[in-house]
Amino acid sequence: MSTTDREAPATWLSQDAYDRLQAELNELIAARPVIAAEINARREEGDLRENGGYHAAREEQGKQEGRIRYLQELLRTAQVGEAPTADKVAPGTVVTIYFDEDSSDTETFLLGSREISATTDLTVYSPESALGKAILGSGPGQTVTYTAPSGADIKVTVVKFEPYGG
Repeated sequence: MSTTDREAPATWLSQDAYDRLQAELNELIAARPVIAAEINARREEGDLRENGGYHAAREEQGKQEGRIRYLQELLRTAQVGEAPTADKVAPGTVVTIYFDEDSSDTETFLLGSREISATTDLTVYSPESALGKAILGSGPGQTVTYTAPSGADIKVTVVKFEPYGG
C-alpha cells in the first residue's frame, strides 16, 4: 500500500487561505525564469566548483521547486470552505484540552494545516503531530496519553471542540 492509497485526513482551508496560497504558488511559478536566468548568469562566471553564487542560486531553485510541488499538492487535495461538524475531534476543529488531570491548565488550539497559521491567532497543531494523532477521533471528556518529542508521556483530556470558523 503506497502512501497515496491511505486515506489521509482532509486539509480544510478557508477560501481566503486557499486564495492566498494560490497567489503564492502563482508568484513562485512566475519567478522560475528569474531563478533560471540567475543560474545561467552565475554559470558563465567560470569554474563551478568555486562559484558560491552559482551554488546559492541552484539551492534557491531547489527550495522554490519544493515549495511549488508542496503547494500544488496541498491545493489539489484541500477541502475549501467550512469544515464539517463532527462528533469527534477532526482536522479543522478548534480544540480545548487540559493537561494531567488539572482542569485549570487548559489550552485551546486549531487542529489543522500549518499553512493556516498565518490566518489565525490560534496556535495550530498538525493532525500528524504527536498531540494531533492522540486526540483525533476523541470526544468531549475523553482522556488520552501521548509521547511528546522529549520522550515524556503526557495525559490530556478533551474539554470541547468546534469547527474552525476562520
